[in-house]
Amino acid sequence: MSKEIFEKLKNSIVEMDSDLAEEAANEAVEAGLDPLECISSGLAEGMTVMSNLFDEGEAFVPDLMMASEAFETAVKILTSSLSDEEKNKTSYGKVLIHTVQGDIHDIGKNIVKTMFSANNFEVIDLGRDVPVSTVIEKAEEYKVDIICGSALMTTTMASQRDIINLLIEDGIREKYIVMFGGAPVSAKWCQDIGADAYGDTANEGIAIAKELMAKKRGA
Repeated sequence: MSKEIFEKLKNSIVEMDSDLAEEAANEAVEAGLDPLECISSGLAEGMTVMSNLFDEGEAFVPDLMMASEAFETAVKILTSSLSDEEKNKTSYGKVLIHTVQGDIHDIGKNIVKTMFSANNFEVIDLGRDVPVSTVIEKAEEYKVDIICGSALMTTTMASQRDIINLLIEDGIREKYIVMFGGAPVSAKWCQDIGADAYGDTANEGIAIAKELMAKKRGA
């Protein structure tokens, strides 16, 4: 019975069908299934399929948005009876995302934001051209787990380094997982400036974020 419901939850995401997601989630609740297992073994599996299709050019941003809506519909039902503390456990973590200071490009950032939301991360989007000091201020205010910054020009990549440096200066570097991306950004650059990770694609970035969050929570 549980396998059938998990499969239905997965299919609701792949089919981008919020009505089917609602139906499957209600069935899961009636069957007394664990919400976290429903998310990880059902909904998340569907998002993995959609993420792969996106990377292969067979799914597009509007498809991801519809899949995300179906995901959120199901999660809301699955977690409706849980306490705030229990709901937090069903989330992968809280992400602060932005395009770095001096950079007004946001298409890539918006794609990553959609992917994070669709994979059950709580996302705070600061928008474009965000001052380094604001990034740190908001990370502290919202108590996020991950700071993500996108640079689409070589001239703005230095802002990513500045974020790391300010975190160190403030003595709070260890509090955050810091991930960077963008067209001119590379894994070597991220390593050189002391970031935790680099994502070449949105799908890869999400996978890395999940791994890092698992390590953080297991520590």
